[in-house]
Amino acid sequence: MSFPNVTRRRRTGLPLLLLSGILVISPLRPQEPAVSITPRKVPLRHRTKGPSDIRMDVNMVMVPVTVTDLFDRPVTNLEVGSFRLFEDNIEQKILNIYKEDGPVSAGLLLDTSSSMKKRIEQSIAAIQRFFQSGMPGDEYFLVRFSNRPTVVTGFTANPQEILRRLPTGQPQGWTALLDAIGLGVHEMKKAKNSRRALIILTDGGDNNSRFTESEIRDLVMESDVRLYAIGITDQYRFLEKLSSESGGKAYLAKKLDDLPDVIDHLSKDLRQDYILSYASTRQNDGKYRALKVEVIPPPSLKRLNVVWKRGYYAPPD
Repeated sequence: MSFPNVTRRRRTGLPLLLLSGILVISPLRPQEPAVSITPRKVPLRHRTKGPSDIRMDVNMVMVPVTVTDLFDRPVTNLEVGSFRLFEDNIEQKILNIYKEDGPVSAGLLLDTSSSMKKRIEQSIAAIQRFFQSGMPGDEYFLVRFSNRPTVVTGFTANPQEILRRLPTGQPQGWTALLDAIGLGVHEMKKAKNSRRALIILTDGGDNNSRFTESEIRDLVMESDVRLYAIGITDQYRFLEKLSSESGGKAYLAKKLDDLPDVIDHLSKDLRQDYILSYASTRQNDGKYRALKVEVIPPPSLKRLNVVWKRGYYAPPD
């Protein structure tokens, strides 16, 4: 199976990474939020109002970060002195910090394989609820996957176009989850907004893809997409790692009735970012750079959960 312009390729010498931005209804464990980051080149003289991914021009990098308290509530009153940022274990001087609240480009990846027969109605309801949290400027696309992934609807600002195309028949077939992620990353190249996320709704692991986990890991880490995962059944650790490393988050819905609350939580997390900017001291060489963000809790809070993308590929010289 193949789809246009999506290239399967292997890298050598790359570190094995835990990954990140997709909404997945799949088997995952609960985990602490981690801050989000994704690489993107943007001319330094031109700054958009809603950056949500790592952006680079020459050596300028902009890093989105999400911070929550022990009750998973957003912490929104931190100052620049509360953050420390490291690139390949070398601390970087944070030049600026600001909050971002702008539109999102979201790709919805819906599992319609046979294992979803008892879950498809709740999954469709979750998509409908997600649209209720939309704001002007949001855009969405829909990919359906079982034996193979298919783009049902390209980017649209009208959620009704997607709702009209949601499947009505019985789910059937195998699960090409990795291929669906690859197709989603490819489709996301057409996005208009800087905040970009893949939201995957699935109940299990992959059993019918041509892409490998390592190939999908590389595709995600080289993109400016964050993954969000909602686990509702068996564990699928790869998705948990993928969401974390991309700067997204994994959620746990212990039962289908929990999905509405999980969707509401995800919708809020998707739009609660700090943006940290710094000038990298490294030359552009096309190599992977690991990132680490630390946050000093204010006196009123004992501990914070921080989410960020764990690295990016520098542009070539």
